Amino acid sequence: MTQDTSGADNSKSPETKKLSGRRKFLGSVAAGAGLAGLAASGSAEEKQLAAKLVADKKAKAKVDTVTAATKKFNWTTLKDRKGKSPNGIIGDVPLSRIIMGGNLIGGWAHARDLIYVSKLVKAYHTRIKIFETLRLGEACGVNAIIINPIMFKTMRDYWKNAGGKMQFISDCGAGELMTTIKKSIAAGACSCYIQGGIADNMVRKGQFDRIAQAMDLIRKAGIPAGIGGHKLATIKGCVDKGIKPDYWMKTLHNINYWSAKPEKQHDNIWCEQPKETIEYMEKLPEPWIAFKTLAAGAIHPKVGFKFAFENGADFICVGMYDFQVVEDVNMVVDIFKDKKLPTRRRKWHG
Repeated sequence: MTQDTSGADNSKSPETKKLSGRRKFLGSVAAGAGLAGLAASGSAEEKQLAAKLVADKKAKAKVDTVTAATKKFNWTTLKDRKGKSPNGIIGDVPLSRIIMGGNLIGGWAHARDLIYVSKLVKAYHTRIKIFETLRLGEACGVNAIIINPIMFKTMRDYWKNAGGKMQFISDCGAGELMTTIKKSIAAGACSCYIQGGIADNMVRKGQFDRIAQAMDLIRKAGIPAGIGGHKLATIKGCVDKGIKPDYWMKTLHNINYWSAKPEKQHDNIWCEQPKETIEYMEKLPEPWIAFKTLAAGAIHPKVGFKFAFENGADFICVGMYDFQVVEDVNMVVDIFKDKKLPTRRRKWHG
């Protein structure tokens, strides 16, 4: 009898020993070459197992390829910075031409019909990650972020415990408007404005007196007061009623991306009339902060930023992940450095 040197338990049944030995043999074959020979000469079971091992091996190779590509992610860092963001001014508040948007940090992600994205964004933006993102912005000359009041606690934490200097503009989009304005001022906002969706609704209901009262309340605190809008009718309505904010927050992006095409609006388009918006805003003397310039990620920054500045925006508000900050600021620096705005017709304001 041949001695068993495999290390197997001799108390096992002959059938168990046979199966164990076969699995070991198949494993050794999978680790090297010889799968084709096994499939050609083995039993029916061995042929099936060999085919499975071949499939698994191919799948692993595909996964490894994807993983290798992921590891080569090109993250633009501060060493790649071309300069700091150019600045403007609204009222007495100096502002970088590119202002950080707070939706991503706050967990509001426009993701069309991808229902998991908001949770993913919230999970990514831990306290430390938020601080890192704000710090990167400051290092690139971005000196303001537009936030919802839900983020006030985070900003106080950043100022107190991380030595941050980033100022914030409040969209006053939480609860009763006048009360939220007062809370925003108390929290240290450098400016307040009526959030676009809220202003759209107020104009639709004809609540112009309330909009004017909000402007007065903000200005009494000595800070600039703005009006937002997704709809051009919101801006027109306020102008027609003689309401003059210190700046406008109006969406602007082209509608050449594919997801802008569905007939019904479904978290896929924020400036339905770009041509009319450009023509109308050209006549207004107040500074214009354009937002949704990338249609929530559907438009490349090189295209969206230039489109906004060429067509009259004085500032842009852009949501940025930490790995996008330097690259986005570099694009703005290039636009202003090389003066690549030959078709801009609107005068600069701010």
